[in-house]
Amino acid sequence: MMKILYLYTEVMGYTMATIKALVEHGAEVHVVHWDHKKLTPYQAPEWPNVYMYKRSSMSVNDIFHLAQELSPAITVVSGWQDKGYMSVARRLCSKGRPVVTGFDGQWRGTLWQHFAATLGIMGFFTRHYSYAWVAGVYQYEYARRLGFNKKSIIYDLYSADVSLWQKTYQDNRHKKESHYPHRFLFVGRFEAIKGLDILLEAWQSLGQSKCDWQLHLIGNGSLKAQLHAASGVIIKDFKQPDHLVNEINDAGCFILPSISEPWGVVVHEFAAAGVPLILSDTVGAASSFLIPGLNGYSFNARDPHALARRMRQIIDSSDEELLSMSVASHQLSQRITPQTSAANLLSIGDLQ
Repeated sequence: MMKILYLYTEVMGYTMATIKALVEHGAEVHVVHWDHKKLTPYQAPEWPNVYMYKRSSMSVNDIFHLAQELSPAITVVSGWQDKGYMSVARRLCSKGRPVVTGFDGQWRGTLWQHFAATLGIMGFFTRHYSYAWVAGVYQYEYARRLGFNKKSIIYDLYSADVSLWQKTYQDNRHKKESHYPHRFLFVGRFEAIKGLDILLEAWQSLGQSKCDWQLHLIGNGSLKAQLHAASGVIIKDFKQPDHLVNEINDAGCFILPSISEPWGVVVHEFAAAGVPLILSDTVGAASSFLIPGLNGYSFNARDPHALARRMRQIIDSSDEELLSMSVASHQLSQRITPQTSAANLLSIGDLQ
């Protein structure tokens, strides 16, 4: 049985969706993951042939000895936040073992990124990793600047658990055809980086033109108390994916107003559920799951007036037009699946 070792920071539902697909391909997957410094309370389920290890209980030597014991066909490392992971990656890479770095960063030309690109030219990253596993086209550009050649870059790092969200789409399709829900929905961390102040300002500026539309926010974070104080907004706690799907019943449009959003798997989830989208122009996942005018709209991040105009376009749309956007979102969600994500990783065997 092929063994795959994941050295990850935070394991999420979408990570497990790809891991499940790898297991379906006959792999045995071992996951070292951060159990502290987590951004969300997500808890990974227990599955056959998937073994979880808490990072807090493992030293760098422990991880390297695990890698030696497993002799994995592929080792996947989530970026370069964990210096211990990087140390193990370099030792494995020096022995000719396939090591993959997964990252979702977009090239923005910052001072740090130019410094990283200089390190890339000097071979720093390719000494640690033999392949880059990127989320989309924006990440491909970054990977090239970090020194990875075209043949060393694979796609579809992230995938929503498409089957879960597609079922929700099918279950609610007829209900939405008879009465389309007039509800804007945000799902994510309640932090400034998500652009929630922009969303609230846009929402309040709509005034009476909101008609019968509502705004619901789901998540947790430091801005929770502040959001509860906002008028005309419904706040709900973070929900595990199998409970979050219940919110799709009444979701008419998903909004992600982030100031910075390298990718955003939640976009894929709501596209698969057949929900029209309004996304800021920083959202990386828009490159795969949004065609402006077909299944939603884009707007300039940090511009509440631009967001309000897009929300008004949704409000002014007929239910038939919204249903058409819903179908288009669902169709676009098929561009990436856990199966394509897993297959991209396994393709490394044919690239060597």
